[in-house]
Amino acid sequence: MQPQPAYLLHKRAYRETSALVDVLTLEHGHIRAVAQGVQRAGSKSRAKLQPFAPLHLTWIGEGDLKRLRMMETTQSAVLLAGEGLLCGLYANELLTRSLPVGLPVGEVFAIYAWTLERLTRPAERATALRRLEITLLETLDAEPVLPTSTSARWTPPHAIPTARRAGVFRRWRRMRRAGTGARSSCLPVATGMPRGWPVSARR
Repeated sequence: MQPQPAYLLHKRAYRETSALVDVLTLEHGHIRAVAQGVQRAGSKSRAKLQPFAPLHLTWIGEGDLKRLRMMETTQSAVLLAGEGLLCGLYANELLTRSLPVGLPVGEVFAIYAWTLERLTRPAERATALRRLEITLLETLDAEPVLPTSTSARWTPPHAIPTARRAGVFRRWRRMRRAGTGARSSCLPVATGMPRGWPVSARR
């Protein structure tokens, strides 16, 4: 296969020297794979496989769990710290949990790359995350049906079959109810902060 533009969304240790990774790719969407040897001391791949860094990847395998073969970086990772890092981790978690494996999501990939650049600028973080959230919901056919007047009622999740199938809309409402206390400017206006996340993060 031709090397695929990709970003690392999530990585966790697997056995002694490998890792299980979730990556977002341009043509194949969300891919889960085993990265062999990346936890080994001195591994060149370990330094390359970092979040927020543009990658080119190839893999093999027919099932849902692939095996990475080639890992190359195309440029330096976007440097995020403080609130910007929190926003980047939120974006990665959102895509990891919401995107089905193997669904092509070229527009989400493009908006994610665009979002990372704007997370380095405090004034643009909230707008960038809102756009990423909306693009994700549109891709999954799970846009919230907003009231058109003060007398209109909210359309419940069970009335939107595609949202019920994807499970995204229900999580969207649960995350909204979970947001309490002080709120960082990069947190989702619509979703609030997921449970367990610090709500007093500051730049």
